[in-house]
Amino acid sequence: MFLIAGLGNPGEKYEKSRHNVGWIVLDRFAKDFSFGAYVKSAKNMGELSESRIGKEKVVILRPHTMMNNSGKAVSTLIKSKKAAQNLVVIHDDLDMPLGKFKIVYNRGSGGHKGVRSVKKALGTNEFLRIKVGISPSTLSGKVKKPKGEKAVLNFIIGEFKEAERKKIKKVAKDISEALRSIILDGRELAQTDWN
Repeated sequence: MFLIAGLGNPGEKYEKSRHNVGWIVLDRFAKDFSFGAYVKSAKNMGELSESRIGKEKVVILRPHTMMNNSGKAVSTLIKSKKAAQNLVVIHDDLDMPLGKFKIVYNRGSGGHKGVRSVKKALGTNEFLRIKVGISPSTLSGKVKKPKGEKAVLNFIIGEFKEAERKKIKKVAKDISEALRSIILDGRELAQTDWN
């Protein structure tokens, strides 16, 4: 079984925020591969849906624990370090430009509190992550992220502008295909093809 968790915060207030890009991407993947409607699960602390891609069973999860406690929800479904190798966590990344993504495996949290929570709950770094860039950039591609804790918080919980939403739609489509590749072709080939 593969578990794909899109990190975000529950509630209408956060629905379209930059911090919820994990949910936005997950919803695109669910649509592309005919997942059913999400079902709320108190036991799993979030919303779940499942489908098959090829012969593989795939479960998708939108945690409802708030971002910084995402590990609590993920750990209800991933019970061992071996199972964690079939986990993909999708999350926002301030250090990457909007419209870009990167697949990483067995890496530190990079300061992302949601990822840190997952790592702590599972006791391992050995899971895949798809980092989705949310920051504006210069023409040369240099990231222009906000400075200072308050500015960062306001930025990540702020909504994407219309032009930014178009970029997110495009990158979500690419990530959806990259997820299919991870499931059917394996992590290493997917990283080679999409990074």
